Amino acid sequence: MVKSPKHALRSSTVHSRGKRYSSGALVAAACGGALVFGVLSSAVFARPSISADTFRQLDLFGEVFEQVHENYVADPVDADLIKGAIDGMLDTLDPHSSYLSAEDYQTMQEQTRGSFAGLGITVQMDNEGPDKGYVKVVSPIDDTPAARAGMKTDDLIVEIDGEDVYGMSLDEAISKLKGEKGTKIDIGVVRDREKEPFDLTLVRDIVNVPSVISRVENDQFGYVRITNFSEQTRDGLMKALKSFDKDIPGGAKGLVLDLRSNPGGLLDQAVAVSDTFLSGGEIVSTRGRRPRDTMREMGTPGDKLNGKPVIVLINGGSASASEIVAGALQDRNRALLLGTKSFGKGSVQTVIPLQNGLQGALRLTTQRYYTPSGRSIQAMGIEPDIAMPVIYPGQDELIERPGEKDLPNALDVAEEDTDAEAETEEVAAADGEGGEPKVEPFLCSFEEDGETPVDCQLKRALEILADASVYGQALADAGAARTEHASAH
Repeated sequence: MVKSPKHALRSSTVHSRGKRYSSGALVAAACGGALVFGVLSSAVFARPSISADTFRQLDLFGEVFEQVHENYVADPVDADLIKGAIDGMLDTLDPHSSYLSAEDYQTMQEQTRGSFAGLGITVQMDNEGPDKGYVKVVSPIDDTPAARAGMKTDDLIVEIDGEDVYGMSLDEAISKLKGEKGTKIDIGVVRDREKEPFDLTLVRDIVNVPSVISRVENDQFGYVRITNFSEQTRDGLMKALKSFDKDIPGGAKGLVLDLRSNPGGLLDQAVAVSDTFLSGGEIVSTRGRRPRDTMREMGTPGDKLNGKPVIVLINGGSASASEIVAGALQDRNRALLLGTKSFGKGSVQTVIPLQNGLQGALRLTTQRYYTPSGRSIQAMGIEPDIAMPVIYPGQDELIERPGEKDLPNALDVAEEDTDAEAETEEVAAADGEGGEPKVEPFLCSFEEDGETPVDCQLKRALEILADASVYGQALADAGAARTEHASAH
């Protein structure tokens, strides 16, 4: 149990006044999910589509609003009542649909451009479980105030400038974490849930998110990490590939594409990244509630890497746009996937400006996406071709990260399926998937400093790339296994 400076983490139920669970809620971070901007307007929702019964319900809402406005013990702010009603309406939908105020909408636009002010962390707030009611770090962004201060995934922020976070909504906490460049902020952080919080002082700064980070590995392979899918991603990837041609004699012999802990971003950028390694053919399809909402994204001729081997690293933090790329390259047998199961966010959000953005916008789930073979990843995630969970000295067991299926109101997760799924997972934990031997965690080590963890997954990927026969056999085996699985179903 976590102890805050004032009390232990409470077990009573607290509902956030904003999103109940927000994998895409941000403190100066990249926006999560696969996003499409400005495709729809409020004019799409024509009045004739609303039934007479619905109008009666709207009359009921109007009557309730009037009674609260006239008779509540204190003089209510009408704008707050309306916003609360909007938040409550969207709260009945999936966890990725939400209302963005004009300020939040502007922030989202800045984030997709890849430059904004803040701390540099992606956060969420659990509504259930031992961490309920506190701001949880999904991932820090490289080279930001949060990353430089040593903040880590799953850290809890329990105090902001001396004020207890418990009882705040996620939006309220985010607004307190934001601030002008150069201003200081003191936060209380819990890492080990059995220990007291420790204090951190951070200085807010302009966060320039390098969507693509690249380097040469072992003098012959390219390494590309995509931290999020912003407007800069495709250009950053192409720049990285060109740098490999310049820095490696004869060009890179292969590539590691690191999508670990990448929460997602823009759909068109995910398509563009996939297209970089494919030559034509389908990349992803999106399907909504009406036939006209179905779209297929097709690749263009030419594989920019000319068929050289590719290994994609994924984990439980790889979501949405990351899964589009991983799923496309896996289905097309263009790359090996190594790591652990992805998050499982297989839905697309359309950002719909309200009154041209003056009244903010709706972030509304409008479609599910499907991989080239027709797989829906929603609430399922993508299984790597080479499963490689890792633990480090002093860690007794793997830390289970929540996935899409664990979010309240997640699409395609029926309540009656939960118990059956839990039972299946218990069996899988004992016997392994499909009756195969369970994949035991790989024990990694630390660097000589005793603190920096060795990236064993990357190390293994480079070992596979170094042996063309091993890579080729693994790719062939993975393709045969998917074909067999598809035939069985």
